[in-house]
Amino acid sequence: MRTKRWEKSNTKTYALSKHICMSVQKARRIINQIRGRSYEEIISILELMPYITCNPIFKLVYSAAANASHNMNFNKETLVISKTEVNKGTTMKKSKAQARGRNYLIKRPTCHITIVLKDISLSESTEYIIWFKKTGCISKKKYTDLTYSGNVWDKK
Repeated sequence: MRTKRWEKSNTKTYALSKHICMSVQKARRIINQIRGRSYEEIISILELMPYITCNPIFKLVYSAAANASHNMNFNKETLVISKTEVNKGTTMKKSKAQARGRNYLIKRPTCHITIVLKDISLSESTEYIIWFKKTGCISKKKYTDLTYSGNVWDKK
């Protein structure tokens, strides 16, 4: 089994949570909504989402930001999610008694979630770091306002 080695960088911190009792599909539905966004926007999105699976992801994002601010002295306002992973974990199996001496197998899927935060104020290697907001996209060097009209994004 190959293990991934994380890049040692001064601008990235990560948090990893293993054996969360939720299916991979439910976790990916939420992770796809927050990928590439800023920390403050992620917190407001996760607080307002109606899914119960947002709680462990909210705690993980909060923990990653706490790691960044405490260990690396990053400002939480300049943090952006650069990478997220949701992997399948082990499946817990229980048996439930049924009629006529039979049993029924109950499967509880688990998943492993990794969130990598990047500080955009310190990153000098990439010229444009873009994350999308509802009104447009913000870059490190310039701001481009995009509006959505029908099926096309219009540039102002």
